[in-house]
Amino acid sequence: MDPSYYGPNAAVIADLYSKFLADPSSVDQGWKSFFGDLEEDARSLLTGMNGVAAPGAAAPAAAPSPVVGTNGVTPAGGITPADVRAATLDSIRALMLIRAYRVRGHLEAKLDPLGLKPIEPHPELDPKTYGFTDNDLDRPIFIDRVLGLETATLRQIVEAVRKTYCGTIGVEFMHIQDPAQKAWIQERVESIHNQTEFTYNGKKAILERLIAAEAFEQFLDKKYTGTKRFGLDGGESMIPALEQILKRGSQMGLEEVVVGMPHRGRLNVLANFMGKPFTAIFSEFQGGAAHPEDIGGSGDVKYHLGTSSDREFDGNKVHLSLTANPSHLEAVNPVVVGKVRAKQNQREVRDNKKVMALLMHGDAAFAGQGLVPETLDLSELKGYRIGGTIHFVVNNQIGFTTNPINSRSGPYCSDVAKIIQAPILHVNGDDPEAVVHVARIATEFRQTFEKDVVIDMFCYRRFGHNEGDEPAFTQPIMYRKIKKHPTTRQIYSDQLIAQGTFTRQEIDSMVQEWVQRLDQDFEASKSYKPNKADWLEGAWSGLGTAKGYDARRGKTAVPLKTLKEIGSALTRVPEDFNLNRKIARQLKTKEAMFQSGEGIDWATAEALAFGSLVIEGAPVRLSGQDCNRGTFSQRHAALIDQEDETRYKPLKYIREDQAPIEIFDSPLSELAVLGFEYGYSLAEPRALVLWEAQFGDFVNGAQIIIDQFIASGESKWLRMSGVVMLLPHGYEGQGPEHSSGRVERFLQLCAEDNIQVVNCTTPANYFHVLRRQVNRDFRKPLIIMTPKSLLRHKRCVSKLSDMGPGSCFHRVMYCDDVPSKPKDAKQVVICTGKVYYDLVEEREKRGIKDVHFLRMEQLYPFPTDALAMELEPYRNCDIVWCQEEPRNMGAWSYVNEFIEEVAMEMGFKNPRPRYAGRASAASPATGQNKRHLAEQAALIDDALTIGRKPMGRIAARKAAAANQPAAKSGKK
Repeated sequence: MDPSYYGPNAAVIADLYSKFLADPSSVDQGWKSFFGDLEEDARSLLTGMNGVAAPGAAAPAAAPSPVVGTNGVTPAGGITPADVRAATLDSIRALMLIRAYRVRGHLEAKLDPLGLKPIEPHPELDPKTYGFTDNDLDRPIFIDRVLGLETATLRQIVEAVRKTYCGTIGVEFMHIQDPAQKAWIQERVESIHNQTEFTYNGKKAILERLIAAEAFEQFLDKKYTGTKRFGLDGGESMIPALEQILKRGSQMGLEEVVVGMPHRGRLNVLANFMGKPFTAIFSEFQGGAAHPEDIGGSGDVKYHLGTSSDREFDGNKVHLSLTANPSHLEAVNPVVVGKVRAKQNQREVRDNKKVMALLMHGDAAFAGQGLVPETLDLSELKGYRIGGTIHFVVNNQIGFTTNPINSRSGPYCSDVAKIIQAPILHVNGDDPEAVVHVARIATEFRQTFEKDVVIDMFCYRRFGHNEGDEPAFTQPIMYRKIKKHPTTRQIYSDQLIAQGTFTRQEIDSMVQEWVQRLDQDFEASKSYKPNKADWLEGAWSGLGTAKGYDARRGKTAVPLKTLKEIGSALTRVPEDFNLNRKIARQLKTKEAMFQSGEGIDWATAEALAFGSLVIEGAPVRLSGQDCNRGTFSQRHAALIDQEDETRYKPLKYIREDQAPIEIFDSPLSELAVLGFEYGYSLAEPRALVLWEAQFGDFVNGAQIIIDQFIASGESKWLRMSGVVMLLPHGYEGQGPEHSSGRVERFLQLCAEDNIQVVNCTTPANYFHVLRRQVNRDFRKPLIIMTPKSLLRHKRCVSKLSDMGPGSCFHRVMYCDDVPSKPKDAKQVVICTGKVYYDLVEEREKRGIKDVHFLRMEQLYPFPTDALAMELEPYRNCDIVWCQEEPRNMGAWSYVNEFIEEVAMEMGFKNPRPRYAGRASAASPATGQNKRHLAEQAALIDDALTIGRKPMGRIAARKAAAANQPAAKSGKK
């Protein structure tokens, strides 16, 4: 706002406002927005300059009393227009001041318990900015029940707004565009001056939770001095705040909460919020396992583990589940949100208010990790909406050893939440009543509006990043202050004693009771052993662990009648639907496929897999960038009316009693969306849950979820997942960014039967591998290298009977049309994926008869038995591994030893496979089409040529170097 309107010229504002009331378009946009915010408070009290109610404004029932005229004397016999003008101007200026506090008051709030940085006065919060002087402090001003005041002096108004917005709570909400949300927060905090008057029982509950939190941390410090525990010391107010979220939430219909949090304070949350037995925690500190010894798995450190429990508040039960997660900051966020979505969908009547996500964060991570805004962005999207998340930021005011000034650009770590217009409640962690108060407001807001909300609790770390750290190395001033600073429990105890609520003896007795309880549980922990694991309970009941490395095919065949029923639904559209002409032709072609039972392409086989699962009662959920149409315009899961853009999804209308199918175009995110789908799969094992990358290379952006959860979650935390990743992969000359799904990265992660990696070459095998995910009694993540050019390749088709009775998934496939008998073959080429069709076409072109092909459809678990069976007729042949990828990429580094071991056991004369493919390279592929074609021709020729000797690693390195431009010498 132009400063010239303040002070002596502020009377101009009254004229502008009068014009705005008469015609909002008569003032410029800046004033229009300002008066729009002001209007709700001002409308009922401001009148026109002539003493008559302005258009749209209610005339006051009675004039403000007393009203002072412009000469300082109350007029005899009535109120003059000049008196009304002066009173109106005072009211406007007072409302402008109040509005400034709503917008900027948090900047002068007393948020830092340590008081390290002095609070700088903000000019917009100074009454003088609006033309008031010290002489105006005690003059009555009419503000019509704003802040609960009708007529108040300027001094009273300032006291009220400072108490509301500049105490130990700072509220940011004026960035919210929804009037109802903004009005709700304003009323909620202003009606009680942003303070809750706690009862004796309420204060006792807060004190008891603080004592429990502090006693637990101090006990661990005493018994396991120097051991990493990432304690909550300095942030203990979080524990009573979390209790308040459950208590108030359960009163408003909350029945289940999925929790995600970092390692700081995790043990305290497990013990004092989740109810994990102290004996179990102490046992783990002494080296005991978190699960029974016969369960297996690698286990993980105690501050990564999760648990579940039931809590009861005032007769209302709330089920809690803390999601296990790694140290990688914020990685758990989308996982928790995905789990909540699945749990909401599992209920007979979906009600977002019954299941909620609660995410805890550190300040540096909330500001610095890109996964935070990615997850926030999901909050209002149709395919990912869960009705709001409560975010609780434990603001340590430091990130490891990095000060906030070096870790973020904005004033608050929570600024990123403004991208979704979430209200942000800043609070001083040393005022536990204020922390509990904002927790209550946050819960009510979430349950009322089903939107995200952020609590930003300013606190500190008493012992540095961890208990073995020396924080004074980098923050000496902060830690000198912390050393002298009393604990939150001590501060609150002194406050309650001063109020006369408790005596010192009563509080000391409460502390001693907790110490005695911890001592007893510590002794009991020496003989503690976990009696069961909880990983196959609830939604996972009836499922088991995978056993052996055999085919494990499951029952994936479908009756032909059912397949044709699905086909009929796929090709049927409503009569009044304006179908795209090209799509109409495609549907005609598809209809012919089902009539003949021939030529089933990739996308049709996929649709048959989805359709067959939903009519069997298994939900299907697919998300990814543009996955309704498909990156390569192959899927068309949603048909778009060409006139009004309404959508028709054929797979939703096969049978009336079918399970739901959800196919959502995702935001341009890989990390958060894959995390979401992984989380969904954790809570819903009966569904087929898939994520599709636009191109296989895009999986690079989701690597954290793959490494930290998908590949290792079962081993670390005994958490199964059946999530499916579809990664378009293949070399078609599209350059390095659109060629590789990085299959080598997944194969490097393969061990202990953790995941499955396949690269199918037929639509039928793709159909079976999708159905196999659900129709077995265990769950494993599945990574599928899906094709691009094969989506329309004339050879890459299947018969309907290949999916019908007697059919199944094949881990290794032979050629349907071999050029000669196996005994006449001299060389067998093993490959995977698209290159098979290039090999077949070139073999036919050359008329080669003595080279046969095997396709490895499943790369992991490695199909030793199936490969041995298919290799049996070729004992006297040379073995070649052919791939499109460079030698240091693709499957070669993984498969070559396995193939050699199988061949050796079978007695092959020359068991070692020869490599045929691109030379090692730094980039996945060339960006020059001419070079691509030359490379492709060379590797196909190499694979089909008999008698070449295997190239060793040194020779391969030299060959790769020969393909690169020679480095220039520095010599002249």
